[in-house]
Parts: sequence; C-alpha cells; structure tokens
Amino acid sequence: MGLMDLFWIFFIVSALQPVLQRRWLEAMRARKIAQIEQQRGSRVILLVHRQETMSLLGFPLMRYIDVNDSEEVLRAIHLTDPELPLDIVLHTPGGLVLAALQIARAIQAHKGKVTVFVPHYAMSGGTLIALAADEIVMCRHSVLGPIDPQLGGMPAASIVKVAESKPIAEVDDQTLVLADVGRKAIAQVEAAACELLRRHMDEERARAVAAKLATGTWTHDYPISAEEAKALGLPVSFAMPSEVLELMTLYPQPVRQQGGGVEYLPFPRHREIKAR
Repeated sequence: MGLMDLFWIFFIVSALQPVLQRRWLEAMRARKIAQIEQQRGSRVILLVHRQETMSLLGFPLMRYIDVNDSEEVLRAIHLTDPELPLDIVLHTPGGLVLAALQIARAIQAHKGKVTVFVPHYAMSGGTLIALAADEIVMCRHSVLGPIDPQLGGMPAASIVKVAESKPIAEVDDQTLVLADVGRKAIAQVEAAACELLRRHMDEERARAVAAKLATGTWTHDYPISAEEAKALGLPVSFAMPSEVLELMTLYPQPVRQQGGGVEYLPFPRHREIKAR
C-alpha cells in the first residue's frame, strides 16, 4: 500500500467521522427519549438549538426556531393521544414569532398536561412556547427571556421610541415605516402572550405580565431567572429530572481545534464522609 493510498484512506475516515458520530448520538438520544417516555408515561419532544456538527465535513451550523421546527412539533403533537401528557425540552435562543406561536397554540390546545423543561435557557420564542405550558420546570440557574419583537436585528420598541422622540418632519420615511411595523408587531406579540397567560392568572395580571415581556422593559438578551419568572406568576417548578440533564449531554457543541474553555471530569462528584 502506497503513501497515496494511505492518504486517501485517512481522508475518507476523517470525512466520515462526523457522520458516524452523529449517527451514534442520534441512537443514544432515541434510547434516552424512550427511557424518559416510559418513566413518565408521556410523549417527549425536544426543541434543541445549538451549534452542532451537521454536514459531511463537520462544519458547525447555528440553529433557531423556524417553520420547519413548528411543522415537526405540530406533527409530533398530532401523532399523540390528546389525553397523553407532553414533555417539551426547550434549549433555544429563540427564532421566528410565527413558528414559536404555532407551537405555543398547539401546546395550549392539548388536553393532557404539558410540561416544558428548560435545562439551560429558552429565550425569546422559546419563552413564548413556555408560556403555553401547564408547568415550566427549570434548574435554579436556568433562564427565560423577553419576547419583545425584533426588526432587522433592532428592538421594535426602541425603533418606536426613536420615531416618537423627534418631530415627524425630522424622521426619515424608513424609520417611520419601521416604527409603524414595530407598533403592530409589539401589539400582536403582547396580545398572543396575554392569551397564553390567561390560563395561569386573571385577566389584569395576564395583561401586565404580557406587557412587561413584550414591550421592551428589558434588553432582548436579558436573562429572566427561574425565581424572577416564578415571581411574575409563571408556573415554575425546580423538579428537574436528572434524565433530562443527561439527555442534554447528547447534544454537544462541535469540538474546536483550539479546545474549549471549560473542562472537568464528566461524572457526578459527591463529598466524601470519613469514618472516625
């Protein structure tokens, strides 16, 4: 076997390694999902968005909630008995309001109990989905986020504020158009959030919480802690199953050549009690 043959074998193995690794992870995820479903007597649906090696050569892709996700989640719900509980695992930076609201309304209409698990974070559209659940299970340091609309990467509330802070003659047409769209977007998201929140609180409280989440009270990346979410009146609990956290380990970030900034031995560590 010549040097060139060895080179081609190395190249083929290197190219196939991400594919084989992905197949192995998919098999492990399916096994863990089946285990959780059997333990809890539920349908488990994951909506996990993070950098993951997706292509043949292992290039990382960043994901977010889109219409393909809503189509898949709705299909999974339609394939589930209406009385069977749903367990939704959310790990997402957010995404399209259209897709998130489709998922939220499908969850709200489900007759069985719906539990949303947030092991780490469910921002923006992820929070909108969580509002539709009967219970939001979070770790002590998990976070949700504001649901204020963004237009072209800018907060709709800020665009409206800029347009209203100057005489109309001094505001260019593009900003006026964006401000008009921004007002509509805020009103739509606020109304949708209020609709979802009515199942947890009275009308007045639902309107107040929806306004706080949707109208630019915080920056869009503000982390709403589990305690803060509970104080808002959301149905938050801290009974995070260890199986859900184990499932999240099967969604690793792609390995970078320079290595990561966090390193530890990946198993539980308990305090040793010495006998006297």
